[in-house]
Amino acid sequence: MFHLRVFLTFLRNALIREMMFRGNFVIQVITRVFWFAAQIILFEIIFGRVTSIREWSRDEYFAFMATGMLINAIVEALFMPNCAELSESIRTGRLDFALTKPVDTQFLVSLQRINLAMISQLILALVLLGRSLYRIGEPISAFQVAMYLIYVMIGVAFFYSLMIATACTSIWFGRNQGLYDFWFYITVFARYPRSIYSGTSDSFEAGDVLQFSFTWIVPILLVITVPAQFIVGTLHNWQLAAAAALATGVSLVLSRALFQWSLNQYRSASS
Repeated sequence: MFHLRVFLTFLRNALIREMMFRGNFVIQVITRVFWFAAQIILFEIIFGRVTSIREWSRDEYFAFMATGMLINAIVEALFMPNCAELSESIRTGRLDFALTKPVDTQFLVSLQRINLAMISQLILALVLLGRSLYRIGEPISAFQVAMYLIYVMIGVAFFYSLMIATACTSIWFGRNQGLYDFWFYITVFARYPRSIYSGTSDSFEAGDVLQFSFTWIVPILLVITVPAQFIVGTLHNWQLAAAAALATGVSLVLSRALFQWSLNQYRSASS
């Protein structure tokens, strides 16, 4: 309950901050709506010429797209501003003050700033998901909904673990913007279903290398594909679902250990 009250305080502060700069908030919302519309138009054009992309029909693919947008909205709303700010906190000494607060340091540096403008993308993603499921027309069980919600949270947790691990490197590098760019380019692969990277022949192709790497080494292809397959009823390989959950658990443990170890190496801004 203590951490919940702290989080609600962060949320209130975020609301006050957004109301102080309403123009910036409106611009961010408009930008997100424009990007959302551009994505929808692009794939409407593509599906105007093909009936499916691999095994994904038009509406199934839009459900996948909505899932990716939903996970991305939660990650960018809660964690991205804070992880990006960590290097500046180290440079200016604000991390010193965070270490003295009577609250878990990782919780504080991960959630103290919230980007409320991402709520617009979250709403758009839910609308797109609902529309896609309605057009598919298949009945959805409570089990599917429950597993979908669980795996959306698993996806959020996995991307958070990658993000906080990347943020920790600023303790040694001071500024790690290049690593954030690398993180962004890596996660671009998660915007497309896992099956898209399958090769077209029996030989081992470049697409197979990408699929294997981002399924079994860094499973970013699973944490969006699996919940999308749950909600549209096309998940048949439970090994992939188990791998996504296991990889997320391991990533969270490792990222927590890395964060604690990094704090032990931190010697304050003056040093």
